[in-house]
Amino acid sequence: MAVSQSKPKSASKANNANNAGATKGKMQMHRRSRTGCYTCRLRRKKCDEGSPCCTACKHLGLRCEYKRPMWWSNNDQRRHQKDNIKMIIKRKKLSEKSSNTTNNAQVMTPGPDTPPGLSHSLPTSATFSDSLDRTRSASIDSHLSLYDFNGPAIADYTAYNAQMHSSHSQYAPMYQEFSPYEIDVKTERQMFVNDVPTRRESTISTFSTFHPPPPPEAMLPSFPVDNTWEECYTERRESLAEESLNMNLFDFSHGPPASVRQVAIELDEGDQRLLDHFISDVLPTVFPILETNQHGSARTDYVLPALQSNKCYLHCCLSISAQHFKATMNIEGDHIDNDIMRHRYATISELCEALNRDTDHLAILEATLGMIFFQCSVGRFDDSLPDIPWHQHFQAAISLVQKLELSRLVTESHDLKYFNMTLTSWIDILGSTIQGRAPTFAHTYREKHLSTTNSSLGLRELMGCDDRVMYLISEIACLEALKKDGMDDIQLCQHVHALGDQIGLTEMGEAGPKIPFNVNGVLSPKQLSKNMTAAFRLAARIYLCSLVPGFTPSQASCVGLVEKLTQVLEFIPSGPHGYDRSLVWVYLIGGSVSTAGSSFRTFFNERLMGLGDLADVGSFGRVACLLKEVWSHVDGQFSPGGGEAHYISWRDVMQMKGWDFLLI
Repeated sequence: MAVSQSKPKSASKANNANNAGATKGKMQMHRRSRTGCYTCRLRRKKCDEGSPCCTACKHLGLRCEYKRPMWWSNNDQRRHQKDNIKMIIKRKKLSEKSSNTTNNAQVMTPGPDTPPGLSHSLPTSATFSDSLDRTRSASIDSHLSLYDFNGPAIADYTAYNAQMHSSHSQYAPMYQEFSPYEIDVKTERQMFVNDVPTRRESTISTFSTFHPPPPPEAMLPSFPVDNTWEECYTERRESLAEESLNMNLFDFSHGPPASVRQVAIELDEGDQRLLDHFISDVLPTVFPILETNQHGSARTDYVLPALQSNKCYLHCCLSISAQHFKATMNIEGDHIDNDIMRHRYATISELCEALNRDTDHLAILEATLGMIFFQCSVGRFDDSLPDIPWHQHFQAAISLVQKLELSRLVTESHDLKYFNMTLTSWIDILGSTIQGRAPTFAHTYREKHLSTTNSSLGLRELMGCDDRVMYLISEIACLEALKKDGMDDIQLCQHVHALGDQIGLTEMGEAGPKIPFNVNGVLSPKQLSKNMTAAFRLAARIYLCSLVPGFTPSQASCVGLVEKLTQVLEFIPSGPHGYDRSLVWVYLIGGSVSTAGSSFRTFFNERLMGLGDLADVGSFGRVACLLKEVWSHVDGQFSPGGGEAHYISWRDVMQMKGWDFLLI
C-alpha cells in the first residue's frame, strides 16, 4: 500500500511543478506600468498610482513625483537619489525598532521614598509638548508633509526614548502636558586678540524640568498672576524662531554635514595645485550670504559634486582659480597666463561640443553660470587676457533655462527653489541694469511678485536681498528700457511714482537696520539679510530717481538718499571676512551719484582700506576703479554757461573706457 500511494503523490508534485512553471511564465509575460511615480520606478517597486501620493511613498515618507524630475535624466543623480531613499528607509526602520523597544520595556515601580533618577536625555515628542514649537517636523503619515529626499533628514529623536530612566516615566501620567526632562547645554567661548584666536573656554551645564511631586498634605505655593514668565518665554521662542534656517531650500541634494569633503579627481601636479587653491581660497568667497544661511551646503552639495561629474565645470573652476591665484599672489608671467587661457579654451570647447550634441543641458547651464558668476569674485579690472563677454555667455544660459523650462517650474513649485534659476535671476535682474535693458525673465518676476502663496525665488537666502525688492528692481529696469524707447515724460513720472509706492510697501513692519550680532558675538543671518535688503531698497530708490527727467545728483532728495544709504551700510560687517563684496551693485548706484562732500565717499574709502589687497580683486575692484573715474569727470566740472555741469552717468564712463563689466 505504501508503494501504491507514492505514485499519485509524485504525480501531484509533477502537476504542481507544471502549474508553477506555467504561472511563472505568465508572470514573466506581465507588462510593467509606465504611469507609476518616478520614486517607485527608481526603487523598482510596484506603484498603486494613488493621488496625490501613492501608498508606498506615503508609508515611507518619500516625495511622490509623477512629473519627470530633473534628477531622472542623469544616471549619477539617479544613483544619488536612490542612496538617499535607502538611507530614509533605514532610518525609518531604526526608528520603528527603537519605538517598539521602548514600548515593550518594563517600567520599574519605585516606592514612595525612591529618589528620582538622573538621565541626560534630549526632549522628544514623547517627553515634551510645546504648543508654540513650529519647527518640529510633521508626521510622515500626513498627506500634507511628504518627505523631500533632496533635503536634509527629518529630525527624529524617538531613539532617545529608550534612554529615559524609569524614574522619569513614572511621573508622566501626572504631568501629561509637560513631562519632565533634562538636557546638557555646552557653552564655548573664544577670545580673539587682533583677530587671532587665543583663549578657548568650554563649560557644560544641565537644565532640568523635573521636580518631585509634593506630599499630599503639603500646600501648593502661590505664583503671581502677571505675565512675566510668559513674556520671557515668548521672547526666547521668538529669538529661536528668528535664527531658524531652512536647510531644505534649494534643489541640490544635501549630503551629510562635513567640514571637508574629499574630491576624487585625477589631475596633474599643476592642475591639482589650482584645484586645491580653488577649494580652499576661491570657493569660500563665492556665496558668502548662502554660507551664513546654509553653512557649507553650496560647497559640499553643489560645487564639489559638479567638479567630479562635469568636466566643463571643472575646467571653468580651474581657469577661475588661476585668475584668483594671479591676482592675489601678484604673479606675472607666461606660465600662469597659459594656465588661465588653457582652461578657459577647454571650457569654451566643452560648452560648444555639448551645445552641438544638445544633451546634458543642466550640466552645461551649471558651467555657463560658473563662467559668468565666478568671474565676479576673481581677476583685476586691468587684466588684458582675451575673454568672451559675460552677456554672450548669458545668452547661452537663457537658452538653456528655456529648454529646461525652469521659469515655468519656479512658478509651479511651492517648496523647493531651483538653485540654477535663482542664480540666473540674480544675474538677469542686476545685469539688465548694467546694460540698460529689460530683464529677460521680467514676466516671471512679475508673476512671483503678485503671487500671495509662492512669491520667493530664494534670492534672499542666496544673495541677501529680499525677493520683493529684487522684483521691483526688475520693474525699474523695464521702465528704463521704455524710457529709451521714447516713453512720454508724464507717463514716465506716473510710473516712477507708482514704483516708489511699491518700494515703500516693502518697508512696512521693518524696524530699521541693527547690528547683526547677538550679545555673544554670533552673526544673525536674518538680521544681516534685513540690513542688506535695506541697502538694496535705498539703492533701488536712487536708481528710480535717476530716471526722472532733469535729474541731478545735487538734488536734496538724492543727497538725502545717499546719506541714508551710508548709514545703513555701516551695519554691514566689513573687512576680508565681511560682506562688502556682496554689495557691489549698491556701491555702484549710490557712489555714482554721491557728491564731492558726501560722507559716502569717506565711508567707501574706509571700506577699501579694510579689504586690503582684496579691494582690487573681482567686481569690487572694478566698481572702485569705475567710481574713481566717475568722480574725476564730475567733481569741479561746470557747464559753459555757468552752474553745475550736466550729470554724467557711470554707464557713459564705462563706454568711454571700453569696459564691459558685470558689477554684481
